[in-house]
Amino acid sequence: MTEPTDKSISLTEALSAWKTALAPERVCVDHGALEKISRTTLIRSTHPVCILYPRSTAEVQAVVKIANEFNIPLYPISRGKNWGYGDACAPEDGMAIVDLSQMDRIVEVNEELAYAVVEPGVSQKQLYDFLQQKNLKLWMDCTGAGREASLVGNTLDRGFGHTRYGDHFATTCGMEIVLPDSTVVRTGFCHYKKAHAARLYRYGVGPALDGLFCQANLGIVTQIGLWLMPAPEAFCCFAIAVDQYEGLSLLVDRLRPLRMSGILNSALHIANDLRVLSSRFHYPWEETGGMTPLPESIRRKMRKAAGIGAWTTAGAFTGSRAHVRASCHALKKALRGIGRLRFIDDRLLNLGKRVVTFLNWFGVGATLRGQLESLEPVYQLLKGIPNDEALHGAQWRLRRPPPHPPRDPLDYGCGLLWISPVIPMTGSHALAVSRLVEPIFAEYRFEPLITFTMINERSMIGILNVAFDRTDTEECERAVACYHKLMKTLMDEGYPPYRVSLEGMADIYQGSESYWEVAQRIKRALDPNEILAPGRYIPRFNK
Repeated sequence: MTEPTDKSISLTEALSAWKTALAPERVCVDHGALEKISRTTLIRSTHPVCILYPRSTAEVQAVVKIANEFNIPLYPISRGKNWGYGDACAPEDGMAIVDLSQMDRIVEVNEELAYAVVEPGVSQKQLYDFLQQKNLKLWMDCTGAGREASLVGNTLDRGFGHTRYGDHFATTCGMEIVLPDSTVVRTGFCHYKKAHAARLYRYGVGPALDGLFCQANLGIVTQIGLWLMPAPEAFCCFAIAVDQYEGLSLLVDRLRPLRMSGILNSALHIANDLRVLSSRFHYPWEETGGMTPLPESIRRKMRKAAGIGAWTTAGAFTGSRAHVRASCHALKKALRGIGRLRFIDDRLLNLGKRVVTFLNWFGVGATLRGQLESLEPVYQLLKGIPNDEALHGAQWRLRRPPPHPPRDPLDYGCGLLWISPVIPMTGSHALAVSRLVEPIFAEYRFEPLITFTMINERSMIGILNVAFDRTDTEECERAVACYHKLMKTLMDEGYPPYRVSLEGMADIYQGSESYWEVAQRIKRALDPNEILAPGRYIPRFNK
């Protein structure tokens, strides 16, 4: 008979204490549930010992106290939709997942000053629906991660969306955090009970602590303030198609002055043809005879059928009617001679749908229909309306794709590895990065799915992904090798990522030892037992 170990005794005692602090039904040890939460879009998954479902800040404090007492590491997730970066998986086996999805209160929405206060379980859909139901003249910013993705989770990984409030961390104001010793700290002015500007002035007085809790493992954020965008008087989406690959350089250089001057203020996305195609279609396995990567001849054929260029750009203008009109004129002038520019508003979008319906009666109009199908989800995101269409891109390489776009890539064995380098906003840098990564994708037989996002006035974030089928072992091996070579090459050439997956944590430590040593010193001070998410961003010191 096997004797129980000290570790198993500690876990048993911790589970008993957690059941008392929460409720038995909110401490899950069911094998099926643990297997389900262990699914991942990465190559390797990890397996937790249990899942805990707190419903309040006080319950999170109790969870943390018990974890320290019995030395059980915790891994908090908001809703577990961190596709391509780790999903709901902890960095290592043996952790207790703290699932915050039941902390889903919209605490406050202030229409006059345009902000919301939400808990980590609030989804993009939930906040959008709330604003609509209350008929509030406010827009939220959302990502393409799907309607069920958490607003707080994306913000804490410094994610971004599509409107002029696209940089999510830059539009937060005031956090509530449970530290690893169970202390609650509130940032900005939120620790002053009567501070009228607690959700209006980010820095408060004294050290600004908010950044410590983004892309880190120093606390569990239980509440956050998010600025919302007053609904504009006018809205106009624009799409730019550049037919030549080298045209990327001139496109970026023509757009940069408009971004720096404030004429362009939405987060502008520039996608290559493969990125657009992957969001609408599946890899044509039958037509290619199983050959990978996608042959150039078939790529050109698909691009032509879809009616897109080598590069496609989408953004929007918002403001007064006069401002939007003047901005459209400035963009048209700046892009003269380098691409096809289209402006789309609600009236034109609805007209296009009616035209497609009419043309379908005669068996024509497929190209226009395809263009509208590509445009409408982006159009919605630019207006702060979440949708699930971008999740279709995770299916690109599946041998047996589902009949309908899934809401959860984990249900279909989708493999996804993101590489997200930050790039100076110049055409030469954009083209250099594209040329740098394409041979690596080709070496491992993957398509370079590339987007450059103008996230602020001076820099872009490159969103590159390795899409693969997790049911194909050989393809998985190539995918992880491709990922690490891309990461190393980009780091060596001076393009480190803005965000990294669990697969790539070790890749970011090289060449910057003093920075991570300081981060470790902060971790030791706040979490000496290394109870909270050990191995996430800040390197481990107890291993």
